[in-house]
Amino acid sequence: MNDHVTDPATEAFVAHRNLLFTVAYEMLGSAADAEDVLQEAWLRWVKVDLEQVQDQRAYLVRITTRQALNRLRTLKRRKEAYVGPWLPEPLLTAPDVAEDVELSENLSLALMFILETLSPTERAVFVLREVFDIGYEDIAAAIDKSPAATRQIAYRARQHVDARRPRTSVSPEETREALNSFQSALETGDLHGLLDVLAPDVVFVSDGGGFKLAALRPVVGADKVLRYMAGSVEKAGGTFTSEPTTVNGNPGLILRVDGVIDGVLAFRVENARVTGLYYVRNPEKLTRVESETPLTSR
Repeated sequence: MNDHVTDPATEAFVAHRNLLFTVAYEMLGSAADAEDVLQEAWLRWVKVDLEQVQDQRAYLVRITTRQALNRLRTLKRRKEAYVGPWLPEPLLTAPDVAEDVELSENLSLALMFILETLSPTERAVFVLREVFDIGYEDIAAAIDKSPAATRQIAYRARQHVDARRPRTSVSPEETREALNSFQSALETGDLHGLLDVLAPDVVFVSDGGGFKLAALRPVVGADKVLRYMAGSVEKAGGTFTSEPTTVNGNPGLILRVDGVIDGVLAFRVENARVTGLYYVRNPEKLTRVESETPLTSR
């Protein structure tokens, strides 16, 4: 007997697993919840008559989307009771994610933070259409709406996101250069040197989840951000170090105090200046920053 023989349902699920995880994570912003969604999708998939399925990938995405939507509505209630801003869970990603410009942009903490302002259905439609290029017919089937209604939802969601995201795209090199300047100023203690890196209207968002000290609302403006960061470094005590990393396909920093991870800092860069800082300190969200999580849009 061949131990390597697997049934067709398992083969199909394994073949598309990274895609399904990416869909669920992009909708939920939580790896743990995405894993739960995949488990629920699998339990439904094994009951399907495969002979009746014309496109296994589309069918699996549909099942995953439905489960993710259910989870997203539950999460929304949980987030409303959350202490301070809710940021997505940062994931350490492989170089291939960074090389896929569209995917890395859509997975950035900056964009995913914007997606938090959409309704669950709007987010599902936006993610499936804009990130994964799923057809309107398939999206409509996944969310139980007509294709016409789905197009309207997609249009509204795109308008909402476009009004809030950067007007111009920035190369990873530009982001890395700004990050290097930021890291240098941070590590040398030249916090005033950060004024050369920060845009005047920079926004700093921190997520401590009630476990770690963090600003309860976004801090806006270079001077205010500088003062907040200086105070945070002082309160942290110990030896402060930073290490470049790739978070959600984009350059970021892992910050440590006395060698222990304090948080992960992600950036939004426009015109060679940092316009957004996203600092995740909640320990429950820092479990996937030292081993790569495979993500894909295909």
